[in-house]
Order: sequence, then structure tokens, then C-alpha cells
Amino acid sequence: MIEIVLLSYFAYVALYNLTLSVAGLFYQKPPLAKVTRKNKFAVLIPAYKEDGVIFHVAKEALNQTYPKDRYEVVVIADSLQPETISKLKTLPINTCEVSFEKSTKVKAMNEAMKRIGDDYDFVVILDADNIMEPDFLETMNNLHEQGFLAIQGRRAAKNENNSLSYLDGLSEEINNHVYGRGGTALHLSAALKGSGMSFRYAILKDMLKQMASIGGFDRELELRLVNEGIKVKYASNAIIYDEKVEKSHVFENQRKRWISSQYFYLKQYFLSGIVNLFKGRITYFNSTVLRNVQLPRLINLGLITGVTFTLFFLQSVITIPFNIWFMTWSATILGILLAIPKSYYGPRLIKSVFRLPAIFWKMFLLLFKLKGANKKFIHTPHSSPSQK
Repeated sequence: MIEIVLLSYFAYVALYNLTLSVAGLFYQKPPLAKVTRKNKFAVLIPAYKEDGVIFHVAKEALNQTYPKDRYEVVVIADSLQPETISKLKTLPINTCEVSFEKSTKVKAMNEAMKRIGDDYDFVVILDADNIMEPDFLETMNNLHEQGFLAIQGRRAAKNENNSLSYLDGLSEEINNHVYGRGGTALHLSAALKGSGMSFRYAILKDMLKQMASIGGFDRELELRLVNEGIKVKYASNAIIYDEKVEKSHVFENQRKRWISSQYFYLKQYFLSGIVNLFKGRITYFNSTVLRNVQLPRLINLGLITGVTFTLFFLQSVITIPFNIWFMTWSATILGILLAIPKSYYGPRLIKSVFRLPAIFWKMFLLLFKLKGANKKFIHTPHSSPSQK
């Protein structure tokens, strides 16, 4: 029975990710049509204790090819130092100072949108370390004009200074391929990533009012969108650069927050996901259950590798033929390899692979430290102002 349960889980994970990885190979970036309307954008940048990077990011956000009078950069300054506030106020942006007993991104954005009013067509959400490509808003405007209400851009690594940030960037690109390119190619909703996102202003404002997320607000937002019949479109040609973690303790805190929010919302939406499956709402079922029921990729990879290796020596006592286990492991590996961009293949990738066992062990231990993690705001500090 244990063999059947384990194989069923690992086979599901392998098949799901391989299917989306293959589908991602057939993804076509949305073409940019000729449009004349220049919609007005609010670019929201929640900045909680981000004194080290926020001025540079806000300054860079002004370097768009989009008409200056058709977008406004709004830095939501939460717990920033007075000197940082003073520097921000020298820029032609809206510095929106906020303060909460317990800070969250949802609270910050709700307060900012209440203050800036409704004179906007669309809203872009960035993290305090994100740098947009100069044509980012131009691309988003073009796609919105084609009828897309929710768009996730491509997050690319801004820094790859050590093996940890390199692997973090690689993980981001795999997610782009599987949950972005693959999901869109299969006409599902692409996964929201928390930044590099653009929405119809009125829709986002209405949904944020109904939310009280502490961690993983992007997961709840996606589920609410999908429930309303709004699929997230992945746009590989709308690019932002995102800082990747370089220190182990920051990596652990970030992953702890991600894993905790994943299972929090799986628990919240599991039953409704099952009910909607029987109503034929595959996209909703995928976003609520199929994607979230899986352990993190590296943990799955480590576990299936360890189990397969162990069972090789136990072939005389196991019930399920070993070749089935080996095929499951092979499908898992293939799904990952297909999702890795060609630019990552090289000596550095091989060298970085040797760090995976240590990272796997740290992530595996995090599974036993999730209690209460989704009840408090876990901040990921940023320090690198440089762009890739």
C-alpha cells in the first residue's frame, strides 16, 4: 500500500510537470498588434524597509518608453527611513507614506489605491527590487488593448553573483516555462508571481478590498480572478528583472513563506476546487488543487531520486516493478530539463548542481517549521541595486 501511494504521488507530479513542460515548448508569445490608445497606468511599488534599493528602483521605473503623462509611479513607503523618504520626494513620483501595526502588501496597496483615486485604467505591481525593461508598460498596454485583463510578465534574474542566486534564477526560469508558458499554451491560467503583474485597475482594486492576505497574496488573487472567469495571461515579452537571494538564511525565510502560503490556500480552496472539477471548471481546479498539492520541485526531485536509488537495491522485495519507478524518475528529470532555458546549459549549471543536496535538505526541514508562518509577514530583504 505504501508503494502504491508513493508511486501514485510521484507519477502524478512527473506527469503534470512533464505535460506542462512539453506544452511550454509550443508557447507563442502574444503578438503586439497596432494600437493607438495609451491607457493610464499606476505602477505600485510596495516598499517595506527597503531603504537600500527603493530609490534606485523608483528612478529606474521612470525610464519607460511609455508617455510620461500616461503612467504614475507610486512608491508605498512603509517603515522607510526619513532620509530615504526625502530622497524619494526629489523624484517625479507619488511617495505614499503608510504605517500599520502589522504590515502586509495587501494593506499597503489597499491604502495606496484609496489615496490615489480611480483615474487609472490599469495597474502594475512591482516588488521593491524590480527593474522593468524600458518597453514594459508599452507591451502591457498593447496586450491589455487586445482584451487581456490580467497579465503576468516574465521575471528574469537581476543578479547571479553566487551559486545560490544562480540556482534561484534558474528556478524562476523553470517556473516561467512550466507555469507560465506551459499553462498559457494549455489555455489554463498562468501562475501569478507577486510582481511584474498588470491588471485592470477597477478589478484589482475591488478584489484587494476583499482580501486580508498576510503571505502569498498573489496566490489568493489568482484564485479570486479564476473564480470570476479571468485567466492570467503569461507574456514572455514583458520583462522585469528580479533580485535573487544570495544568502542561505534569506533563502530559507523566503521559501518558508512560499511553502506556507501554498498549503494555506490549498486547505482553503481544496473542497471548492473538487466541486468545480465536477462542474467542468478545469482551470479553477488546476489553480486551486493540481498545482498546489505538490511539494516544492526540489523536494520532489530529491525524494524521487532517493526512493528510486534505494529501491534499486530492494528489487527482490518490492511489489511494483523497478522499471516503473525508474520511468517515473526519468519523467521527472525530463520535465525539468525541458524547462531549463538553453542559456543556462554550461559548466556553471553542472557546478551548481553539486549544491542541490544541501539546499534540498534545508527545504525539506522547512516542511516541519511551517506552523504559524502564514500568520505573520515574513519580509525578504533586498540589497542589490544593480541590473543584470
